[in-house]
Amino acid sequence: MRSLRSGVLLALLLASCSRQSEAPPPAEATEGAGPSALASGMVESDHGTPVKDRVATLGLINKRNNITQNVVMKPGESRRIGNVIIKLATCERTAPWEDPQETGAFVQLFVEERANVQDKLAWHKVFSGWLFKNAPSLNVVEHPVYDVWIKDCAMKFPGEEDDPVAAASSARAAKPKASSAPAPDTAEDDAPVEESPPQ
Repeated sequence: MRSLRSGVLLALLLASCSRQSEAPPPAEATEGAGPSALASGMVESDHGTPVKDRVATLGLINKRNNITQNVVMKPGESRRIGNVIIKLATCERTAPWEDPQETGAFVQLFVEERANVQDKLAWHKVFSGWLFKNAPSLNVVEHPVYDVWIKDCAMKFPGEEDDPVAAASSARAAKPKASSAPAPDTAEDDAPVEESPPQ
């Protein structure tokens, strides 16, 4: 947890949220997985799934047409959706024995747009930093049209079940079930009747 917190503080200090005009990202970066400069600088943890094997689920919304979509990516992957490119450097979640539970991802967002009406379309980096599931206001994507957020980081820690669904169903199966045999009939007709003495 300490490494996640220190990484968060460092990322917040170094994050550049201002718009910067840049050359378009390389075409191969928008087509699929592959190591990127962002992911190569990440430090591997001694616990849990290696960074290259983690899978992040990000949410992307276009506020103009209110279309929201899930984007599933691995660290080092970039994905182009229309005039947006999302780059994922890494994702992380706290170990099951740590509190509070947190999920985060280091993301960059590029948008192809014009700075003003006279300019040509150009790629602008509109966000670079950590996004957190339980604290979305900690680091906000400030763009009038697009927003991106972390939904999940699929990774495992030692001692966790391989398949959470299978673990949940086996836990339910291990609990004793109520007997399916009908309960004995305790109708009033069968109950003994006490007679009162005659008066």
